[in-house]
Amino acid sequence: MSTPPLRLAIVVASVREGRFGPTVGNWFTSIAKQREDLTVDVIDLVDHQLPMALSHNPSPEVAAELAKISPRLEQADAFVVVTPEYNHSFPATLKSLIDWHSTQWQAKPVGFVSYGGLSGGLRAVEQLRPIFAELHAVTVRDAVSFHTPWGQFDENGAPKDPSGPEAAAKVLLDQLAWWGNALRDARAKHPYGS
Repeated sequence: MSTPPLRLAIVVASVREGRFGPTVGNWFTSIAKQREDLTVDVIDLVDHQLPMALSHNPSPEVAAELAKISPRLEQADAFVVVTPEYNHSFPATLKSLIDWHSTQWQAKPVGFVSYGGLSGGLRAVEQLRPIFAELHAVTVRDAVSFHTPWGQFDENGAPKDPSGPEAAAKVLLDQLAWWGNALRDARAKHPYGS
């Protein structure tokens, strides 16, 4: 009996004009799609206008946006967040996505691909870990980070020296697959929180 592929949602967090996120996100997506144990769904937050303020009674516009994105998060078995670092933190759009959802993250693994200046976005990742823990998600230890990435990619969006990033991506995806399979099996046997 073969194990069905994990459904991996890759969230591209930056929505700024001139953003570098699609370069990093597209590269990582191409790596993830090479694996037979994953199916990939890319959720680019530039395509979703989630407001920053939460409400118990969302407006029709917000409800329509949630109807587009919430089922995709619900169906995912695992997540990878591709995030820049803004002012030692992560984008407000990502916080909005996280806060508008709760059960969609529960008992699922989350990995990180970050980029930024000297820190490579790792300060953003360190702030995201306790937030996902609060939502009962499991963050995997290893991450992929690009320090001052703007000169590290060629005109086709591939790393000029792929050996380090590809090795880091493999470790991240291996850990995510292990946790994703373990947690999917556990949720099937005993729904989380029941």
